[in-house]
Amino acid sequence: MAIKVHPTFAVHAGEWLKTEIVEPHGVNVKALAEHLGVSRQNLSNVLHGHTALSADMAIRFEKAFGLKAETLLRMQARYDLAQARTHERDIKVKPLTAAA
Repeated sequence: MAIKVHPTFAVHAGEWLKTEIVEPHGVNVKALAEHLGVSRQNLSNVLHGHTALSADMAIRFEKAFGLKAETLLRMQARYDLAQARTHERDIKVKPLTAAA
């Protein structure tokens, strides 16, 4: 039997980065975007949870702050799956049976 994790335990990686890394460093989004080599809008969307953290962006945070990109991507994947689970009843797929 699989253990189900409540969706509230899953945190968007960008929102976590914003509160736990970016804000404590006292850097604003514009300056950080320039440092990371991305657009301010793209970074803002990630940090506010509007866009998923990409592998490319995870590597940029790894290089800038010493975080492991793999950890950030696992956090994002867990969040994405938790969000999908909230509407899994709407996904109408039957088990596939093997051809005889």
